[in-house]
Amino acid sequence: MFISEDGVDASPQMSPYEQKAWDALHDHWDRRDNRRGIPNWASTALDRTGAAASSAAGQVVRVVPEVVKKPIRQASTAVTEAALKPAIESAAALLELVNDWALELNDPEAVVKLARKRDIEIEHFTELRAQDLKSCDRLLTTNTLLWRTAGAAEGATMGALALVPIAGLPAAITADIIVIQVLSTAIAARVAYSYGFDAKDPEEQEFIQRLVRRSFLAQAGKAAPLREVSHAAQAVKGRVNWSAKLRADNRLLAALEKVMKHLGPSGAHVSVQSAAKFLPVIGIVIGAGVNSAVLGRVAEDAKRYCQTRFLSEKYGLLLPSALVFDTEDELLEDDSEASFASPSAWPHTTGSRGRSDDSN
Repeated sequence: MFISEDGVDASPQMSPYEQKAWDALHDHWDRRDNRRGIPNWASTALDRTGAAASSAAGQVVRVVPEVVKKPIRQASTAVTEAALKPAIESAAALLELVNDWALELNDPEAVVKLARKRDIEIEHFTELRAQDLKSCDRLLTTNTLLWRTAGAAEGATMGALALVPIAGLPAAITADIIVIQVLSTAIAARVAYSYGFDAKDPEEQEFIQRLVRRSFLAQAGKAAPLREVSHAAQAVKGRVNWSAKLRADNRLLAALEKVMKHLGPSGAHVSVQSAAKFLPVIGIVIGAGVNSAVLGRVAEDAKRYCQTRFLSEKYGLLLPSALVFDTEDELLEDDSEASFASPSAWPHTTGSRGRSDDSN
């Protein structure tokens, strides 16, 4: 506890809003604190897998690199089919928009300006650490919904791009992975600034690295389905009749044919081109669904993490053990540990569950 000179407990007291948030966070991390439900960013094995799978996932990126944007811009002039041009042009415009988002979200001054609009008078974002948690939460109103929507739009665009012959699947997947990494980085940075934490600090960067790597792994799972959609689209280009080989080589097309026969009049014939018309929809749904979930989860994880750190440091409380790492950056192995583990494992936090007895 914090003792004043006259011996009176001078510990700062949580507001009702903060107490309610702390209890909810405590319950959330308790549920996650097991080997099957641990936070994904906290897994050393996950980090190693991500680093081995892609060197791009091992670094935090702040803008979409030129090497990713160039082939898509070139494709926008090379594609002559009117039906394909919108997908290319949308992808090129999206990459520029992502850069604008990234610059805005990585700017702590933007948080200061927003705080002032919310009648929170501060000169520097770090002053938010002295505010009530409710004031910081107000800076992120509709944040998760916003990024779920943005993820859906981005994924839909890249899903459509995967069907364009010239840009093709490699360009779409490469751009998609980098875009989600850029946005994951930017979202986590904005959330950190909104609670007074410096996203450029090495310790904060380590947390952001984990979010970025997890977003890579989440996207990797959709590469195979998108590749199948893309291959099917190429296989039916110019085709009129079905063949046994076409069905055998493209299970997705064969499945679409069966579904369309089932939904249509009994005995109706489903043409190759009729089935092909649904392929862009499938690519869009895959991309939109995965990316919406990824960015929404990044926003939620970053917010809960920063809320917990905010209250922990403000009131001298221990972090949940689900967020504590040992010196080898591995999770605590003892699942029987109490919900709140030793503060020595986390550099920012001191004390015991509740307030520290040796704080001054």
